[in-house]
Amino acid sequence: MKLKTLALAPVLCLAMAFPALAEKIPLNEISRYLNGLKTARADFTQVNADGSISTGVVYIHRPNRVRFEYKGDRTLVLASAGQVAVFDGKTRGTPQQYPLSKTPLSLILAPNINLGQARMVTGYAEKKNTTVVTAQDPQHPEYGNIQMVFSANPTQLRQWVVTDDTGKRTTVILGEMRTGLSFPPSTFTIENEIARRK
Repeated sequence: MKLKTLALAPVLCLAMAFPALAEKIPLNEISRYLNGLKTARADFTQVNADGSISTGVVYIHRPNRVRFEYKGDRTLVLASAGQVAVFDGKTRGTPQQYPLSKTPLSLILAPNINLGQARMVTGYAEKKNTTVVTAQDPQHPEYGNIQMVFSANPTQLRQWVVTDDTGKRTTVILGEMRTGLSFPPSTFTIENEIARRK
C-alpha cells in the first residue's frame, strides 16, 4: 500500500500544479458574461484574410451596435439599426451596407445570448488556459461562424475569429477592455457618418 501511495504522489503534485488546465469556463457563465457586457472600448489588432494586419479602436454598445475605427486612414465599420456599414477610408462614396443578422458578429451583439441553444455551439475546448467557443446561427449556418476566446477569473473576451459565408477568416485580438462607459448616440449612427463624410 505504501508503494502505491508513493507512486501516486508525483501524479497528485502535477495535478495540483496545473489546475487551470482542467476546466473550461461553463457555457452558461460565458452567456451571462456576454449578456452583462453592455458597453466597452478596447484597442484591437486585426489579422485580415489576406494576412495583412490592421489596428484601431473598437467601441461596443450592446445590443446590436459596434464601431471599428481603423488607424492610418478613415476606414470605419459601423453596426447599428440592424445594418453594417463599411466606410472606405480612400473614397467619399456611400458605404457598403448589409444586414447585421447575416454576419457571425451578430451572435455576440444579440440582445439575449444563450450559448446553450441547440445547434448554436459547434466547438467548445480549453486551449492554453483559455476557453474557446465556436458558434453559429442555428437557423442559418451558411452565414459562417465566430470563434471566441475567453480568459477566466474573471471571465473576459480576449479575441474572436469570424469565418464569413465565403470561408474568409478575420481575427480580432483585443487589448485591455474598459467597460461600463458612456458613448454619445452619434457614435453608432450610420446616417451621421455619411453626412460627416460628404
